[in-house]
Amino acid sequence: MSDRFSVKVIAFALAGLGLSAPAPAAAQGVAGPYLAARHASIFSDFRAAADYYGQAIMKDPSNPALLESAAMSYIALGDVDKAAAVARRLSSLGVSSQIANMALLAEELKSESFDTVIDDMEGGLSIGEAMDPLIRAWSQIGAGRMSEAIATFDELAQNDGMELFGLYHKAMALATVGDFEGAEEILSGETAGPLNLTRRGIIAYAEVLSQLERNADAIELLQQAFGESLDAELEGILADLEDGEVLPFDSVRNAKDGAAEVFLVVAGALSGETADSYTLLYSRIAEYLRPGHVDAILLSAGLLESLERYELATEAYNSIPRNHPAFAAAELGRAEALRKSGKTEAAVEVMEQLTRSEPDNPAVFVTLGDTLRGLERYDEATKAYDAALELFDEPQIGQWILYFARGITHEREKRWEAAEADFRKALELNPGQPQVLNYLGYSFVEMGRNYDEALKMIEEAVAAAPNSGYIIDSLGWVQFQLGRYDEAVVNLERAAELMAVDPVINDHLGDAYWAVGRVTEAEFQWKRALSFDPEEEEAERIRRKLEVGLDAVLTEEGEEPIRMTQSDG
Repeated sequence: MSDRFSVKVIAFALAGLGLSAPAPAAAQGVAGPYLAARHASIFSDFRAAADYYGQAIMKDPSNPALLESAAMSYIALGDVDKAAAVARRLSSLGVSSQIANMALLAEELKSESFDTVIDDMEGGLSIGEAMDPLIRAWSQIGAGRMSEAIATFDELAQNDGMELFGLYHKAMALATVGDFEGAEEILSGETAGPLNLTRRGIIAYAEVLSQLERNADAIELLQQAFGESLDAELEGILADLEDGEVLPFDSVRNAKDGAAEVFLVVAGALSGETADSYTLLYSRIAEYLRPGHVDAILLSAGLLESLERYELATEAYNSIPRNHPAFAAAELGRAEALRKSGKTEAAVEVMEQLTRSEPDNPAVFVTLGDTLRGLERYDEATKAYDAALELFDEPQIGQWILYFARGITHEREKRWEAAEADFRKALELNPGQPQVLNYLGYSFVEMGRNYDEALKMIEEAVAAAPNSGYIIDSLGWVQFQLGRYDEAVVNLERAAELMAVDPVINDHLGDAYWAVGRVTEAEFQWKRALSFDPEEEEAERIRRKLEVGLDAVLTEEGEEPIRMTQSDG
């Protein structure tokens, strides 16, 4: 959907949430579990929060703030039924809560009590200005009142900023009841201009076109929208279309699916624009209304991962069935969640198993290689990258990063000829790529060779990435090695501004200060470098510089000392 559409949805959704910090519970004995629950909530530990809020509610069962917070924790866990039970308690107290209303309406939608949903909303049960008309419209469809639903969609589409939202769901509703011509008219943009469809919307449009016996148009739509970037699901859809099969319209199969789509679309609009814990409420309800909804599950899993709730993220990824096209992506997500939680061997095991079940999927081998490289298991990483490259018939631009990654593993294993060949191949595929230029140029400097070429490479990298502290450090360092100390100081100072706590950059700046005679400042920078936990070998060298100075250290290492050009300033 368009940016204007997303911003409008976000504004309405957040306004409707009514989220605020609950007032401190006053009842005797509540303070302990309440504080524990609040602490758990701050760190998005939804399981602990739900448990502690439950304990607090047992001691103070009429506290609205505790009840609302408990409901929110249950929804975040995906246990909407428990959230609804808490919501009913809130309702019995006469308390209006947007979170509670979400849970209550979700429960009614789940049980297909559409008339009840309509009655409750007419009685004032609301979940926000943007969502209310859509939930009402889908409930009207579920209750067999199609003409009323169409009128509700049309009314929403008249609101400034909500046109695309209303039209998209109207198209889904028409397709659900078999009016594919009406749906196509909207999705094609004939009704009110292009809808800027999301991935899900494009797939739904392709299904509509296929139902209209327009497979060729559906193929063209997918190719224009995604080009060569087809995942397993899209490749399967495209293959079916090319084989002449009629795609079933299952993007939204019924009114309950339509309600799930409302929550999922809002979750997508909120994602990246507001707190992940808020967005999670919507994706979880979408999951609840349409069990097995892979897009909702993957969104929830990603949100949980970003909230560092890796166990819950792993559970979500695990729920994707093995026969679904997104299974490999889910397994890669699960492996990443395991890695981030410190279970690196389990993560590697997941990916190694995936290489056996998905032997033709280069992304699996690339991810395995990246993980092994992060574990400094460079030889194994190289083999994974080799396997990925063997799956391509010919080099493509996007493979530059794969050659770059393999070049790094070769370089770390001291296979320099192979490393240089990979770096140069990466630059052949993607000329001017600053990371590759910087890495190759800096490697030349560290080896004491090809200074002129290294300087040109790094200068080109700086021009492409002028705010990269690492790349500017490389420029300063090659200037230092070339004896251009005044220029080195300028660039290394800039690098230190951009990467203030990097030990290598501060160490380099200290050396440059020494070279121009600013001894006191050099010693200060070396001490700063030590405070940022450098590698032990580097730390020993820095401590030695502080004891005897850089010239003496260079002499001890068999190098020429630097002739200081200025007095200590």
